[in-house]
Amino acid sequence: MRIFLRLGIAVGAVASIAASPVWAQTEAGKDLYLSKCSMCHGADGAGKTARGKKLKMQDVRETVKKYSAEDMIKVVNEGKGPNMSGYGKELTKDQVKAVVDYYRSLAK
Repeated sequence: MRIFLRLGIAVGAVASIAASPVWAQTEAGKDLYLSKCSMCHGADGAGKTARGKKLKMQDVRETVKKYSAEDMIKVVNEGKGPNMSGYGKELTKDQVKAVVDYYRSLAK
């Protein structure tokens, strides 16, 4: 009986974590990042993709030192130079924030 009770508590805790808005936002940010950004910035944010190297992409650990989250949100919305299109018309404010938050988390 104790084993089942403990298992039930553990399963309940995992279910509540999986259903939490923070977890959902992180997953949404990750999915968007991987589909929209990783071809240049790399899945790990290091910018070591063929296109990232060609564009001299900075590693995320350097980028977060130079740009605030607000600065990055502006770049995602408006684009940067001729090689990065803006996504402000394609993504919602929450989606842009989720992508930026996920990208910044790669620096840790």
